[in-house]
Amino acid sequence: MKIGIVIADGVGYRNFILSDFIKELKSNGNEIIIYSGLIKDVYKKELLNGISFRELEIYKESKISWIFRKLKEVAHLQLHKKSFGIRSSLTNGYPKKWTGLKGSLTKVIYKITTYLNSEFWILIFEKSQFISLKYSDVVAKYKRYLNEDKPDFLFFTHQRPYNLAPFLGAAESCKIKTGTFIFSWDNLPSKGRMLGSFDNYFVWSDLMKHELLYYYSKISNRQIHVIGTPQFEPYVMDIYFTDKAYFVQRFNLDATKKTIYYSCGDVSTSKLDPYYIDCIANFIQNNKIVEPVNFVVRTSPAEDGSRFEALQKKFDFIQWNIPKWPLTRTNHTETWSQRVPDKQDVTDLRALLAYSDLNINMCSTMSLDFMLFDKPVINAVFGNVQNGMYNDQKYLNYDHYKRVVESGAVVIAKTPEELIEAINSELNNPKQRTKQRKELIDLQISKELNGTSKRIVQTLAQLNA
Repeated sequence: MKIGIVIADGVGYRNFILSDFIKELKSNGNEIIIYSGLIKDVYKKELLNGISFRELEIYKESKISWIFRKLKEVAHLQLHKKSFGIRSSLTNGYPKKWTGLKGSLTKVIYKITTYLNSEFWILIFEKSQFISLKYSDVVAKYKRYLNEDKPDFLFFTHQRPYNLAPFLGAAESCKIKTGTFIFSWDNLPSKGRMLGSFDNYFVWSDLMKHELLYYYSKISNRQIHVIGTPQFEPYVMDIYFTDKAYFVQRFNLDATKKTIYYSCGDVSTSKLDPYYIDCIANFIQNNKIVEPVNFVVRTSPAEDGSRFEALQKKFDFIQWNIPKWPLTRTNHTETWSQRVPDKQDVTDLRALLAYSDLNINMCSTMSLDFMLFDKPVINAVFGNVQNGMYNDQKYLNYDHYKRVVESGAVVIAKTPEELIEAINSELNNPKQRTKQRKELIDLQISKELNGTSKRIVQTLAQLNA
């Protein structure tokens, strides 16, 4: 089988290049072409041995394509606004003031989609978007690539990036079978519409399959394949394993102490990270924690850590892990997508997960990462409308995270008093929520981590038999 792998961004690189996926494809005798939204230099030469490579264009969307895409996306949000997360996305996307042509058009689009938001109309808008692309230079170029390469199947590693629409349109014109991986557990119940329609969908779990059928009523059961997720596969791969001595040395820790690890979100959603870090550091400094601890903070890969400079100066005992996801190019329309991790960063993250004793975060996917290692998790959410802090308690109502809260797999701390109580309780009895953690992981990830890439490759082979 000749298979085209569409890597949209740095996270797709992490999930499908730094996992066993390419190795499994090669071992099954597949001919591989990588169609990359990242520059070629980010890929190691040995990885590309025997693999064809095409770098995709930096897509500059036309106004007419933008209008139809926006109609499609907002109509989807209007249709499903009963979901708290989708309703939040709908509200957040509405321009707060008249901000030029796009702002004005967006307001008109919101008005139109108040009435035209059925699945029928969404697909009309989507079809119009792809018709508007049909005769563009970039689609012509991609059709030429595909006619030359003749892949049997195109596997998209992310379902949402709009800049892949021309490539999907070219695939449809060339009548090439397509499939996409649903990138994250929150995408269906809280994010916008997919970039387009695919022939096949690869999902984490039976739960995600149910969500896909609910939010995309024209997709059929036979198009969906439950395969788990390669996002966590590196945690069971030997090349990322380290011992505790590595962990202690790497992060300059005291081996006799337990370790609290705070994982940050990005500033757009996790604005109170500095406040929570300050709070925990003060607990440590004032001996309010049941025993002396190490304190490690990992910042978001989307940021450079500069918003924490004051904390770095204030608390010299905090050990900082600034992820090395270098920005590979700055002229891209989606700059964050061009940040790319390396093997060292995944190794460090796995060590933090394996050897830290407690994780604290603000409703992050990192909660799942820690549960995979059966480690206790506390979600700090102090902000709400009443107290005037950034309202991060709203994330407790997002459909995907509401299940986490209701499962009892994490502790929710809404005040400093609740946070210190939770820290001491979880350090004293780290296994008290083991059952709940396992049940939640089984719900969110229906397949074992071991063999995830092999499972995806086998599914691809079956689809092309």
